[in-house]
Amino acid sequence: MSLGDDHQSSGGYGGTSGTRMRLPEEEGGHRRSGRSSSRSLVTVVGVVVLLIAAIAFANRGGDDSASPADTAADKPKASSTAPSGTQPVQAGFARDEQGAQSAAANYAVALGSADMFEKARRQDIVDTVYAPEIAATRQAELDGAYSSQEFLANIGLDKNGKAPAGQTFVSRIIPVGTKVTASSTDKATVEVWYTSLFGLSGGDSTNPVTESWYTTTYQLTWTNNDWKVIDFQQKDGPVPVGRDQRASTADDMTKAVEEYGGFTYAR
Repeated sequence: MSLGDDHQSSGGYGGTSGTRMRLPEEEGGHRRSGRSSSRSLVTVVGVVVLLIAAIAFANRGGDDSASPADTAADKPKASSTAPSGTQPVQAGFARDEQGAQSAAANYAVALGSADMFEKARRQDIVDTVYAPEIAATRQAELDGAYSSQEFLANIGLDKNGKAPAGQTFVSRIIPVGTKVTASSTDKATVEVWYTSLFGLSGGDSTNPVTESWYTTTYQLTWTNNDWKVIDFQQKDGPVPVGRDQRASTADDMTKAVEEYGGFTYAR
């Protein structure tokens, strides 16, 4: 399988019963203004969270082996987002509990990535993550949500989903752990606990990058020799106690985002 080179519900997701998503919250537990008032916003953020995994999964199929000729003097490429070493999975996920957990973790990464804001990449992610019988419906719903001018304006992006000049849009999910709660030969329910980063980094940003914690439960089905998503639910936490650490400057955050590539294989 390849694509080729965020406790309480905040609303339904794409008209699918049981699927719920929660928007990222600001520091202090307050939601970012404008997000809770729009069903489209809820749908979009929910999709981002889910679709992130698909992107990560899609990218894992490339040639990411580290070169033996690399030396300490070599400067790492900030644009590199692929892990080094042998690829753990060459084609699809195994038809067992471990494979289902790997699929869910990677789909979470892709669904929550910034790539969801680019139409072409979003389509690749949807086709990769969702079961064929619901992919087309999901695609139409997501295209409508992600093209919402209200949603884009609320998070500081222009009508094309681009960040203002001098700012960097950040949307990443980092899985912390996974758990299978039900499984059979062709069905699996997997919980993914993760932290997410969302916002705009840069000196003039009015929507700085913040951290949130969530657990998303994925309903997976085995189809076309791989695990695919048919539904999901999201809830807050578990949220760890924060340490007394000073927040980084906007410049430092931007530099980190640019220099540290996101993982493309989560488990």
